[in-house]
This record gives sequence, C-alpha cells and structure tokens, in this order.
Amino acid sequence: MGSYEPRDEDEAAGMVREAAARGARLRLVGGDTKARLGRPPQDEATLSARGLAGITLYEPAEMVVAARAGTPLAEVQALLAARNQMLPFEPMDHRALLGSTGKPTFGAVAAINNSGPRRINAGAARDSLIGVRFVNGRGEAIKSGGRVMKNVTGLDLVKLMAGSYGTLGLLTEVTFKVLPVSERVATLVFTGLDDARAVDALSAALGSPFELTGAAHLPAGLDGGEARTLMRLEGFSDAIDYRLGELRRLLGRFGAPEVVEAADLWARIRDVVPFAGTGAAVWRLSTAPTRGPALTAAIARTLPARWYYDWGGGLVWLETAAEGDAGAAAIRAAVKAQGGHATLVRAPDAVRAAVPVFEPLAEPLLRVTQGIKAAHDPAGMFNPGRMYPGV
Repeated sequence: MGSYEPRDEDEAAGMVREAAARGARLRLVGGDTKARLGRPPQDEATLSARGLAGITLYEPAEMVVAARAGTPLAEVQALLAARNQMLPFEPMDHRALLGSTGKPTFGAVAAINNSGPRRINAGAARDSLIGVRFVNGRGEAIKSGGRVMKNVTGLDLVKLMAGSYGTLGLLTEVTFKVLPVSERVATLVFTGLDDARAVDALSAALGSPFELTGAAHLPAGLDGGEARTLMRLEGFSDAIDYRLGELRRLLGRFGAPEVVEAADLWARIRDVVPFAGTGAAVWRLSTAPTRGPALTAAIARTLPARWYYDWGGGLVWLETAAEGDAGAAAIRAAVKAQGGHATLVRAPDAVRAAVPVFEPLAEPLLRVTQGIKAAHDPAGMFNPGRMYPGV
C-alpha cells in the first residue's frame, strides 16, 4: 500500500490528480486515532494530512481560530487555553474507547463533527465551524466560508464537510469560532434515580432558565456504585451559586444533591471511559431525550447491554457483546419503534463489514447522498465505503 503525505495544499491537489489518473482508492488520515470508525477500509493507499500542520489564524478579540487540518488538536487547545478560550463543543478523544494511539488532529474534529457533552448548550462542532479549505476528487482546491458567521443560501459546503468522514475531500484547513473559558464549573449530582426519573430531572433542569452545559445519567453499577444524575453549570462563581440554589429548589422532589467540582468527571463521560478496554461492541444512539429510557428498556428485553445517557437522555452510549451482529437487529428495531438512529462505533472488523455501521438511509436520501458524493468525488476515490457501501 502506498502513502501520500503532502506538505501544502498545492502538493495535496497534485497528489490527488495523480492518484485519480491511476484510479487509486485513498484512505484519508490525520493522526489516525479514528481509523476504526466506520466500515473497514477499502483503499489501496493512504493520503495523510499530517504534513499540513500549523495555526494560520488566531484572533482572540474576534474569537476565531484557523489551523491546517493536520495540526494536533492539543496544540490548538493549548493556544486557546493560554488566552482563556476554548472550542465550545468539547470534542471527544476517541483513543481510550478505540484503543488507538497517535494525536487527534484539528481537521478530524470537522471531518466527523466531533461534539461532546456541551453540545446541548453550545451546539455541535458544525455549528461553530465557519470556514473550510479542502481538495476535492478532481484535485481542485476549494475554499468555503471565512472568519465570520453568515447566513448562506444554496449549498453550504462548510456544513456539508462537517461529518462527511473524509468521503468528499481532503480537508486542508478549518476555521472555528471559540468561546471564553468559564470562571467556574460545578456539577449538581443526584444519586439513586432510575433512568426514567433521572431523565425527568434532566428535562426539568434543561427546561429551566438556569442554563446547563452538561446533562448526563450513569445508571447503578456503571462507573462504580450508585446511579448518578449529573447537571453541569458554568459561568461566574456568584452566578453559579445562585443557579445551584434555584435548581435545588426546582428539583427538590428528586432528592438532595451534592455539588462536585472535579475536573475529570465530564471528560470520562465525553470519552466513554466506562466502556474503554472491555472488548465489547459500543453503539451511539440518538433519540428524543424523553424516549431514551424506553429505548434502552426495549433493547434490554432482547439482549444483555449496559448504557449511560448524555445530552439530557438524547444520546445513549450502549455496550453489547461483539459476537454475531453485535445486537444490530434488536437495536435497530428498537430505534425504529422509538425514533432516532444508531451508529456502531466500536466492533471487530468482520462485524463492521457485515452490519450497517451508520443508520441505513431511505432510498431517496441515499440517492441524494450518492449525488453529492459524485459531485465532489466523481471517481469515488476518497474513503470508499467508509460510511455506506458504494459511497
């Protein structure tokens, strides 16, 4: 298998044209920490963004940062932290869950729309992504967006590239809006609630004016001990004290919570640490928050599973046995009944080759997806089959 590692965008475009002329099928990589996301590779060579590194723009007053796609994510985060700023959407580090090594890259954040617990408050990565540069399947360098948010009519290439998993082009540079770091972070923790009551409590808190930036529930026995229902608040210290007091009054029927200010609590939830290193299959289920408990109950009636909730119940991390179809038939039936979609995040290659990894598309939507792929990558050379067969 060959490897391409361009040093700049022009060189990347030339390499893509050369590979296209040979009919090569390319696996796009950055730090390669997410190689086992999606269906198994069907490529002949790799095209790496590792050499496309460096921060190209940082304007703290405008709260904008841009960097080439291969720039280590940690480098960008360190630059922002030095000015008390951060990426709003709290991107997940997949290394613990997938057992991978290397360094996550800035471009990959956009490529998979990598969004953590703060999504309920700040939106997804794509909501902060305001500019991209990429090389399409014709070897053309494309620029879309810029340094400011603006309304767009027609095809929004910035949002289209977010979550495309490298199937449409090689990202060479991405630009994000950033936010200030909060003075204080505190988490209200209720213990002993079952799933349904926990989601009721989270829904009541999220529906209040007290602005949660995290809302999760860990059932009993998961990650140690009693069930814990977690509500994160961020902001100025005096305002946090007021909001904590108001939430205690609002949620009094759910018990007497404690306040925790541990720094690593939400990183464990974000990075799915409770399921790291188990060897089991891991699914990521999205549904309406109030339907989360019914969804997991339906799955548990047909196969052994463990789970926890993020995004107020709307995101379910689910662990099942990795044998057979890793529970795909039961999980997709339950998702169909409750509404939502399911993504197989971790499983052996043989399972990911046999089972749809992403939620299967209805025929009309599949045709649209195939049309978009053909428009940007007419030869189907980038990450072929990574998301869906033939795409």
